[in-house]
Amino acid sequence: MRRRIRSFASGIVCCGCLLLVDAAAAFETLRVATGLSRPVFLTAPPGDSNRVFVVEQHSGRIEILQRSDWSLNDDPFLDLSGLSTGNEQGLLGLAFHPDYATNGFFYVYITDPTSRVLRFQVSAMADVANAASEAQVMEFSQPSSNHNGGWIGFGSDDYLYIATGDGGGGNDDDAGHTPGIGNGQDITNNLLGKILRIDVDSDDFSMDLDQNYGIPAGNPFVGMAGDDEIWVYGLRNPWRPSFDRGTGDFYIADVGQGRCEEVSLQLAASDGGENYGWRLREGVIATPAAGIGGPLAGKVDPIMDYPHPATAGSEPCSAPGAGFTGRSITGGYVYRGPIAELAGRYFFADFFGTSLWSLVFDGSLTSEFDGGNYTDLSDHAGDPGFTPDVGSFGNISSFGEDSDANLYVLDLIDGEVFFIPEPSGELQLVAGFAGLLALFGARRSRG
Repeated sequence: MRRRIRSFASGIVCCGCLLLVDAAAAFETLRVATGLSRPVFLTAPPGDSNRVFVVEQHSGRIEILQRSDWSLNDDPFLDLSGLSTGNEQGLLGLAFHPDYATNGFFYVYITDPTSRVLRFQVSAMADVANAASEAQVMEFSQPSSNHNGGWIGFGSDDYLYIATGDGGGGNDDDAGHTPGIGNGQDITNNLLGKILRIDVDSDDFSMDLDQNYGIPAGNPFVGMAGDDEIWVYGLRNPWRPSFDRGTGDFYIADVGQGRCEEVSLQLAASDGGENYGWRLREGVIATPAAGIGGPLAGKVDPIMDYPHPATAGSEPCSAPGAGFTGRSITGGYVYRGPIAELAGRYFFADFFGTSLWSLVFDGSLTSEFDGGNYTDLSDHAGDPGFTPDVGSFGNISSFGEDSDANLYVLDLIDGEVFFIPEPSGELQLVAGFAGLLALFGARRSRG
């Protein structure tokens, strides 16, 4: 069932010639930054309500955007210029340590051309990192310049999660891919096509200066066959996973190959070890390439998948309905910010589209996942609340959250950042319908 989210003010009561407007139900999308260079992620340190940090992919810069007036600092927080600039290479991820306020540590993911997770520390100046504090946490090779993943983030367990991608190529089957099964299904001496989980506060490799992390004892392959770092596997190019800060559930948007884009889900109670199927499976179907796809015992299906335009209706992707097609999913967040009517909705998009989508997970058990485990799937194109005051959505590379769980949308090509702010929450008296129209006109005239 699809339902459009209302974004106009509600609770209008006629009382003589006065109207009472409850502005708490009204919100709008604001463009708060432009002119950035390929922004691919936005986040904030825990508890910091004053700033958000924007990752620029090819410049290698982390910019600070001040929330008080939406001004960009003149100087970047960190400058790693000179990185590889292949289409999916460069500076890709950023995560602040849960104790950042105390230790000043933050982590970045770069592909240059190998993939590395690096730790830095803030300097004595809060808006400037200490570039000389660089320390490598881990490194792994990439066969090519695409499908490199790049997201990193801390879970509620304070461990760092790392999305790696399968290393590029078609069908996980080119040079640098494990023959016969691909990187996604290879769990021995192969960190590609996975989500990894590591402990950055310990070091199990004290004799190796290039590996500086510990293995959580609860990781699924500890003490058995399989790489100890692996948390889940069977992924192609997980792009912008996220934790639901309300439930702890882990959403993994995985970019498909030629048929289906998918949203996979790991429930918060999981002990890890899920196999999401790639390269044998794409969404809920067998990968169509001859000799590649097929059944896979124990594979966890996505909670939602959608087809590519050229194949819509020809392959049994879940095909959620008209308008829900694309070629490269961009994962987002379950909304836990101040707008009550958006609570619990998982927002996502497709890089090659202009729509903003959302759904509500229906609470199914993992064993019941079949691509249709959601309710209230919505396409917000044209919804007033999601129509930016200036500019428009396109080439959405990432979503972002600040420390107060407000939602942001990043446009890669135009270098824009959009923000969905908290409504005023005030009751306003408006004189007659003319006053009401004037109120709405004022709200839409920004910029």
